[in-house]
Amino acid sequence: RYGGSRGFNSSPGIFRVIWRSRAAPYVGVLGVVIPVIIYMYYIFIESLCLGYAWGYLSGGLELGKDPAKYGAYFANLVGIGENGALFQQPASSGMVFLAICIVANFFLIYRGLSRGIELFCLWAMPCLVLCALVVLVRLLTLRTPDPSKPDLNVLNGLGFMWNPNTATKSIWESLADGRMWMEAAGQIFFSLSVGFGVIITYASYLKPTDDIALSGTTAVAGNEFCEVSLGGMITVPAAFVFLGASGVATSTFALGFHTLPLVFEYMPLGRLIGFLWFFLLFLAAITSSLSMLQPAIAFLEEGLGLNRRGSVALLGFITLVGTLFVVWFSKGLVALDTLDFWVGTFCIFVLATFQTLLFGWVLGPRRGLEELDRGAAIRIPRWFPFVIKYVSPLYLIAVFVLWARQNIASYWKALIEDPTVRLSIGLIAAVIVLFLFLIAQAVRRWNRTHPVEESQR
Repeated sequence: RYGGSRGFNSSPGIFRVIWRSRAAPYVGVLGVVIPVIIYMYYIFIESLCLGYAWGYLSGGLELGKDPAKYGAYFANLVGIGENGALFQQPASSGMVFLAICIVANFFLIYRGLSRGIELFCLWAMPCLVLCALVVLVRLLTLRTPDPSKPDLNVLNGLGFMWNPNTATKSIWESLADGRMWMEAAGQIFFSLSVGFGVIITYASYLKPTDDIALSGTTAVAGNEFCEVSLGGMITVPAAFVFLGASGVATSTFALGFHTLPLVFEYMPLGRLIGFLWFFLLFLAAITSSLSMLQPAIAFLEEGLGLNRRGSVALLGFITLVGTLFVVWFSKGLVALDTLDFWVGTFCIFVLATFQTLLFGWVLGPRRGLEELDRGAAIRIPRWFPFVIKYVSPLYLIAVFVLWARQNIASYWKALIEDPTVRLSIGLIAAVIVLFLFLIAQAVRRWNRTHPVEESQR
């Protein structure tokens, strides 16, 4: 909001009016690049939700209670067996659903119809929460689905989720795992769009007296309830029950696609609930993917003077290339996982750390608190400035140092040995370089049209 009141809606422009440095807009490149690259693979996951919804509607997901069949269905839909698998059958369901999602996203954002989708989701999301509660109740009453494997029951699944595993390492060794802290922070930042560039852009559109404090607190509380109490309590115990502990440990985002259909098989009207679940997830994913494009569109419009048609066309080409890259390098989902970690976790963590430093040490807690207090529906705790200036930066920097010390060698080894990892890192670097070049052009334009005066800071 502070940057928006000074005429900027993208992170390069907003950082420029807050931080008195020529480097400021270039640091803001992450606020544009992160959502663009995440969109490249997020839309692929979005298409899987649509594919599963169609599978339930058409009867293609009536596969019984064999976990292996659902694993094969997922593998076929994403082409996990070899690179380019989906391109060998361009009319396959995976490519069709992806094409539908790409066209739908750019049609909606080009025509400015996202508000209609968001209004619909205002009613649809409570339905999704209701579905989640129904699924959770059914999961918790499953007991032991396979009598031949009595240890794979719901109670043990909950224990696997909540109890630290001290068989291989102590609690203190687990707490000293830098990757765990990095991924935990990255997950929180990702789900809240903090350190993402998205919240930066949307916050810049707020009115001077709009509430931020209570709205932000409510959003965080609601998000964490849904993530932990619903999403986590469903997916992890279900995966333990049907796949075992090893299946949970080796799975990524595919976990829900593997296990939730099995839960639906044990429910009355399971086919209907499965359709509603994945279709509502698809609608929620559309609202998220549309929001991911807005930071880059805002930058292209205010930085380069492009109109909406031009910015959407340029962004469409960039993201299409990246999405096709992810779809082509589908073997083992290595490309997707690489982009997801380095952009969806690492870069988000870096940008969130920088934002914390910018707020606490450049904008300053006093000015920041004045901005936060304006229109606030709740009182901001007086200890907040101390936390944001000292505690948060120290914590984030300590996590980063610990992670780098423990993991940088293994990531370097993967970079050397795996060509798909190298190409994925190359894609990230290429997008960053492209937007750095565009920011350089934008800075020249801003220096002519929006010189930053001392009074603006």
